[in-house]
Amino acid sequence: MMYSFRNDYSEGAHPRVLQALTDTNLEQTDGYGTDPRCLAAADLVRQLCQAPEADVHFLVGGTQTNLVVIESVLKPFEAVIAAGTGHVNVHETGAIEATGHKVCAVPAPDGKLTPALIESVALGHTGEHMVFPRLVYISNTTEVGTVYSREELAALHGCCRERDLFLYLDGARLGSSLAAGDLTLPDLVRLTDAFTIGGTKNGLLFGEALLFAQARPDFRWYMKRRGAMLAKGRLLGVQFQALLEDGLLLETARHANALALRLRDGIAALGYPFWVDSPSNQQFPILPNDVMESLLAMGYRFEAQHSPDQGHTCVRLVTSWATPEQAVEDFLWDLSLSSGAGKETL
Repeated sequence: MMYSFRNDYSEGAHPRVLQALTDTNLEQTDGYGTDPRCLAAADLVRQLCQAPEADVHFLVGGTQTNLVVIESVLKPFEAVIAAGTGHVNVHETGAIEATGHKVCAVPAPDGKLTPALIESVALGHTGEHMVFPRLVYISNTTEVGTVYSREELAALHGCCRERDLFLYLDGARLGSSLAAGDLTLPDLVRLTDAFTIGGTKNGLLFGEALLFAQARPDFRWYMKRRGAMLAKGRLLGVQFQALLEDGLLLETARHANALALRLRDGIAALGYPFWVDSPSNQQFPILPNDVMESLLAMGYRFEAQHSPDQGHTCVRLVTSWATPEQAVEDFLWDLSLSSGAGKETL
C-alpha cells in the first residue's frame, strides 16, 4: 500500500500525546471527568479561550458530541439549520433526527452558511404546524474544506442574535481552520454559543472538547443519559493537556495544511480543476476516471465524492499531523506519470 489520503485519523496519536498517556498510566483518579487531569485540561481550555466562566466538557467522538449538544439545547418541536453538506445532515446516520429533532438543510455550494441562507429557512417555517428552527449548526473547517472568516462568523452571530437562534460550531477540524484563517479561540467564545475543539482529527487517539460560553449545569445529565460520560475520563484530560500545551494543536494543523496546499499546487500545475477552493487539509481535485483508477491500482487510497460527468470524479485528499512530505511528493509524481506529464510540470 502506497499511502492513504482517506482521512486525518488513520494513524494513532501524536508521540507527545502517547507519552503523556504512558507517563500517567498508573495514576489512580476518580472517574467520569471529575479527575484532576480533566479539571486541569478544562482550565487550560478556558485560559486559551480567555473565558474564565466558560463551561467545558470532554466527550469521546464528534457525532456523539453533536447529538448531545443539540438534544440538550432544543425543545422537542425545535429544529436545526445546517448546510446541505453539514455533518449532522450527511454523515451521522440520522442521529439528530433520532433524538426527535429535524435537520433543515439548505444548499450551500461552498459548505458555508450565510445570514441570507439562515433567513430563508427561518422564514419558511411559520406556525405550530411546522418545526421551529432554533439552532444553527456550522463546522469549521466545513465538510468541503472551506473556512469561515472572522467577518463571516460575526455576520452569522448577528443574524442569530436577531432571531434568537443558538449558534453551534462543530470544530472537528478546528485546528486546521485556526491555522488557515483569521479566527482565534477567544473569537469563537465571543461569536458562538458553543463550539468544539476536535481531538480525534488533530492528533489524539480520541476526544472532543466542548465549550459553552454560558454555564450549563444540567449538561452532564444529558451526557450520562446518552452514554457520553467516559468512566476513564482522565484519558481525555491527559490527551487534551498534551494537545493544548506548548502550541501542539496549531503545530500539527500547520503541518497538515502545508502538505495539503502542496498537493493542491502540484495538482493544479498538472491542469486539474478543483470542486472548491480549500485552504485547509482537505482538497477536492476533479480527476479523469482513468487517472483515478491508475492511482488506486498503485495503492493510494482516497474517497470519491461525486462524478461531475461520466468521465471524471471528484476525489477527497486529506492530510494529517502524521503525513510525511515524501508521501505527498510521491503522489504528485505518480499523478504526473498517470497524466502523461513529466516531473518538470510540478
